[in-house]
Amino acid sequence: MNGRRLWAVVLKELRQIRRDRITLAMIVGIPLLQLILFGYAINLNLRHLPAAIADEARTSQSRQLAMDMIATGVIAPVAEANGAGELMRLLRRGEIRVGVAIPADFERRLARGEEAVQVLVDGSDTVVQSAALQLAQLPLARRAEGRPSSSVPPPAAPIGVVSFYNPQRVSAINIVPGLIGIILTMTMVMFTAVGIVRERERGNMELLIATPLGRAELMIGKVLPYGLIGLVQTSLILLLGLLLFAVPIRGSVLDVYWASLLLILANLSMGLLISTRAQSQFQAMQMTFFIFLPSILLSGFMFPFDGMPRPAQWIAEALPLTHFLRLIRGIMLRGAGLAELWPEVLALLGFIVLMMTLAIARFRKRLD
Repeated sequence: MNGRRLWAVVLKELRQIRRDRITLAMIVGIPLLQLILFGYAINLNLRHLPAAIADEARTSQSRQLAMDMIATGVIAPVAEANGAGELMRLLRRGEIRVGVAIPADFERRLARGEEAVQVLVDGSDTVVQSAALQLAQLPLARRAEGRPSSSVPPPAAPIGVVSFYNPQRVSAINIVPGLIGIILTMTMVMFTAVGIVRERERGNMELLIATPLGRAELMIGKVLPYGLIGLVQTSLILLLGLLLFAVPIRGSVLDVYWASLLLILANLSMGLLISTRAQSQFQAMQMTFFIFLPSILLSGFMFPFDGMPRPAQWIAEALPLTHFLRLIRGIMLRGAGLAELWPEVLALLGFIVLMMTLAIARFRKRLD
């Protein structure tokens, strides 16, 4: 082995890496991105869960209990409710994660030593269930009717925690709906990210330009076949989830497919935008990695969304997977409809329009 020839090859590779901006970005960006995400954004200690308190007693003692619960930092009121029924509707629509129901006979229940308060939890996220259990540990002093307030109170009355949608805390029920989004994100972005680049590398782009096809027709035409593939993948995951893990579909199956189609189109349009920027298929695959990592870590699939700091949540709101997870879990686990989850639908539609517009505009510039 000749040392000079070996060194020449090493120098050649280093120069090639230096000229490849995508590779340089991965060398520096991936460790930096992972360090920031895992060290700063990922937090399993949930605080300030969106909540609503239905205080039907409206006494000084019930108001003090509500203030004590808020003071724990576990919940943060974001909506008002007049009763347990309204709390259930807010939970089903995903507007709150925790509901506190204080009945009208709150003080009488305290005096009798009965369960005086119920904490209603969105059990579609098992981590939220664990966080809500902290509220049940609050000391709830009670005193019998007619007993002087200076008397030593009897033991604390319990605060009941009722978990809906997944009371047994089966992890598969929470994970399988999210896997639909993860798999669709990985495959759809990858398929289209290499689409335009592959045509260019094979020499087919000149032929396509020479046809009467408009640029928008060409871009949308390349997206639609993969949309059908994505729906097939969705059907496969739903079938296996039902047969292997008994994952329920409490909402409309049609709504599940509409939500999946929105994510498919969002990911395909994002892949097309990447494809118009990449110079080779390898570069396109490298660029998709910067989409996969934040999507998996920040969307709420692996780590609780409510535990992230505000800047990380702002980034997550720009990812289509974040909105899809709220949609699919709301439909499959809580039985909600698309009309009830309209903010997430609008977010995905806006993302599709923006990405497709940018992809078509950039594609036109690259051809001119």
